Amino acid sequence: MADDTINASYSVLLVDDDKFLLDMYTLKFRESGCTVDAVADPLKALEMLQKGAKPDIILLDVVMPSMTGFEFLEKVRAEELAEGASIIMLTNQGQKEDINKAMTLGAAGYIIKASAIPSEVLKKAIAIADGNGK
Repeated sequence: MADDTINASYSVLLVDDDKFLLDMYTLKFRESGCTVDAVADPLKALEMLQKGAKPDIILLDVVMPSMTGFEFLEKVRAEELAEGASIIMLTNQGQKEDINKAMTLGAAGYIIKASAIPSEVLKKAIAIADGNGK
């Protein structure tokens, strides 16, 4: 039997307005050894990056009240924030147009929440980050 334990030392910024999901993903990533900042408001997350936060991985929802994940991604790229971070969309918006838009804006990956349990989200996020030279 293979050991599915992941030991990762990434710093992760989770941006999602769903508190339950924030808590669940925070726990999963911390159990694997990651440090996690969980933020429900994308404007607050953007401010953290503007003040110098340097996460290795940013997991980003698309549909949020104050700013969409796409707008957040555009601002991060325009302001050259989080250089070297793997920005991964973590959303239930699975339409091809949304996926293409995210990738065009510079997302490193796209994970659909409804089709991935938390351990799969963790594995996919780490694999994407590992693939980006982290």
